[in-house]
Formats: sequence, C-alpha cells, structure tokens
Amino acid sequence: MKWVSSEPYHWPGTQSRVMFQSADKTEEPPHRKLGKLTVKYNRKDLQRRLDIEEWIDDQLHLLFDCEEEEMPELEIDIDELLELSDVEQRSRLQELLQECGKPKEDFINGLLYRIKGLRKMSGPLKK
Repeated sequence: MKWVSSEPYHWPGTQSRVMFQSADKTEEPPHRKLGKLTVKYNRKDLQRRLDIEEWIDDQLHLLFDCEEEEMPELEIDIDELLELSDVEQRSRLQELLQECGKPKEDFINGLLYRIKGLRKMSGPLKK
C-alpha cells in the first residue's frame, strides 16, 4: 500500500485527510536482503561437545561390550551434568551405569575431565 495525502501537512489539532491506494498487482515485491545469522555458541564449543558425545558413545560400547542394537537404554545428558556439583555428577553417572558389570571409574573420571569448562546449551541447539 502507498500513503497518499490529498492536502499539505497540517499542524496537530487541525483536520487533515489521508487516503490509501493499493499498489499495482503487476509490481514485483522488493527483494529482501538476507539478514546475518548469529550463533550463540561458536564452532569450537560445538565441535568440543560433539567430540565428547562421540567419545561417550565409543566408551559405552566398550563398557557394555555390545553392538548398537544390544545397547541398553541409557541417556547421559551433558547439560544435566553441568548443573550438578562434582559429587552429584559422579553420583548421577554411577546411578546411570549401575547395570554395567565392568569397572566404570575410568569412564566417569574421563567424562568429568572432558566436560570441565563446557557451557550449558539452551534453546533450539539442545536436542
């Protein structure tokens, strides 16, 4: 729509008339410029998190000594761990791994070492 005034500018308090006319249907809409995408986490943070998740997956396969299909339902939520104290993190991991018959301390120590300094993710980036 285009704005068209039939009278010159009037000071506030005086009466003026404003009319609108629709744009021609044949006109193409103006092209919009693409905005810049901003990311809350840089690639280094995201790559570090991905590396940790892959390490966890590999280690769980070794701990449970099984193939993907045979792996028990187990979810280690890095963000959940980051909200806990060191003692609570260790306790939570031991609770999650209680079904595993193999020694778990090396895995727990390795994971706690790897998540040190990691930032909690939020919003759409978290799955």
